[in-house]
Amino acid sequence: METFNAACFAGEDLPAEFLQDNHSSSRKGVVRGLHYQLEPAQGKLVRCTRGTIFDVAVDIRRNSPTFRKWAGVRLSARNRLMLWIPAGFAHGFSALTDRVEVVYKCTTLWNPENERTIIWNDPEIGIDWQVAEPIVSPKDTRGVPLRDAEVFENVRAIS
Repeated sequence: METFNAACFAGEDLPAEFLQDNHSSSRKGVVRGLHYQLEPAQGKLVRCTRGTIFDVAVDIRRNSPTFRKWAGVRLSARNRLMLWIPAGFAHGFSALTDRVEVVYKCTTLWNPENERTIIWNDPEIGIDWQVAEPIVSPKDTRGVPLRDAEVFENVRAIS
């Protein structure tokens, strides 16, 4: 399985360089997110290598016609799908199976001082996480509603 090809990405005007890879593991019912980084803004290429997740991206670019809208897709080791999450979007996922592993490539290095979290269950966004009893980390329960969050004013949705 080819999981990344710089020439294919470049041909679609997508970033062909990633600076960091992350690997996350979760158990069924865990909801992670909604995370993003202000400076430098970070794009992510996400795939699930074990189990199944519901992966979510929320547009937090104030100047975008899809500001506040979310999109979600099931990623699994079986379907081998990946989701490109551009800079200017918040990211989260829920674990739908007992053991889940998620790998994602990032266009920029992690900058903890500029990491932000929007509350996972913000009613103005209205994400259906597809889990009956969400398990949420203390960090993610301290997220802020989108209306109070620092968002992007002029970020292109590619990098």
